[in-house]
Amino acid sequence: MRNICMAIIVLVTCLLLAAPAEETPNRITVLVDAFSDRADLKKDWGYSALVEYSGRRILFDTGNDSELLRFNVEALGIDLRNLDAVVISHRHGDHTDGLRYLLSVNPNVVIYVADDEYFGGPTPRRFFEKSVDTLPSRMRYFDGHVPDPLPHGSPWKHAKLHRVSSALEILPGIRVVPNISAGESFTETPELSLVIDTPRGQVLIVGCSHPGIEQILESVHGKTDSIHLIMGGLHWLTLPDSEVERLAHDLVHKWSVHSVAPGHCTGEVGFSVLSRIFGNRYLYAGLGSAIAL
Repeated sequence: MRNICMAIIVLVTCLLLAAPAEETPNRITVLVDAFSDRADLKKDWGYSALVEYSGRRILFDTGNDSELLRFNVEALGIDLRNLDAVVISHRHGDHTDGLRYLLSVNPNVVIYVADDEYFGGPTPRRFFEKSVDTLPSRMRYFDGHVPDPLPHGSPWKHAKLHRVSSALEILPGIRVVPNISAGESFTETPELSLVIDTPRGQVLIVGCSHPGIEQILESVHGKTDSIHLIMGGLHWLTLPDSEVERLAHDLVHKWSVHSVAPGHCTGEVGFSVLSRIFGNRYLYAGLGSAIAL
């Protein structure tokens, strides 16, 4: 009898070892956005998405409200305790506030952020360039001897923040690329985009595209490398309709973008124009959607 039991144990063990491991799907799931076709999730202004690719799990942005992120994550059956990395596109609250929930369940995860004073980066030296040596020391910043560097306070100073100032591969075939607006707006708001190399081309995930989607595409070599998908916010909300039309056409004809899955601050005009121009290559990416990669 004992020999039979041992034989059964050995057989079961062999079957378990021989069974193929369950593959993790390659997909991007939207956790926070303001439009959806799902009544079981809570909409909000902001953005967050879980990226799963080649066995890696990356949280991109954390939305506008920590409790709402928790609600949606639990409703979707997602566990944020098992992450390879977190990427925060930029400092605005509708992309960062969910860090409070994230850090409560995963305090040791590495978080990649822009090299921005909000995340504990240095206070800009230009603030102290116009000094007046004739003032008495009691009227001068730091008595006339400004420390260098002078770190800026951050609400996330206890997190494992990794500030990024140049393109950085954070995992094999996955990198973050920083940009900052060269125009009149958002010139003090550096922003990170997430780029994934796939067999079908690059997948570009953006938070708000404050530097402009064309500048971002230029920085990831969009003219020479195939862009399979752009997903996230394009910040076309306040643009004239004619400019939205131009940009949407240029994504196809100038930048050879295959597919788009716009969300967040792209704007309803942007949704309409992109869906018309891209046709069946326009992917609906409302809250709760899972975009296959």
